[in-house]
Amino acid sequence: MNAAVRSNYDNMTGIPAGHFPVAHGKLVVNVPRNIFRSGATVDEKKAASFREVLKSRYPWLTENSLDVLMESARKTLVGILDEETNGRYLSRELESQGKIEEAIRHLNKHLEKDPGDPDTWYALGELLCKAGRVEEGYKAFSRGRELF
Repeated sequence: MNAAVRSNYDNMTGIPAGHFPVAHGKLVVNVPRNIFRSGATVDEKKAASFREVLKSRYPWLTENSLDVLMESARKTLVGILDEETNGRYLSRELESQGKIEEAIRHLNKHLEKDPGDPDTWYALGELLCKAGRVEEGYKAFSRGRELF
């Protein structure tokens, strides 16, 4: 594969740059990230265009199948974003749903894997303070500052 073609793919996996794979049964589709707005919110206009492409390539897919595939893509992107942010993306989602203790557990799990991430320590400090655990929150802020 020449360099110009190679630059359009991520890590030589055959997945086009800016896409991620999603399985629907035995079918694996490379979903473009740009059909989502900030985070994992679907941009309906871009998603409609992508759905049309899928219908033309795979005419046996029903509307329900496309709905399932799009929801799978959204969930997959949430996981990708969470990994890219060392747990902060999903913790913000959990916090917005009022699940602060679950968000705290989620960040602690990520900090076990990567204790050297100051941004995650800071996010943990914020959540702990919101949960009324101010002393623990200040310790998390302090740990984050040490790492900068």
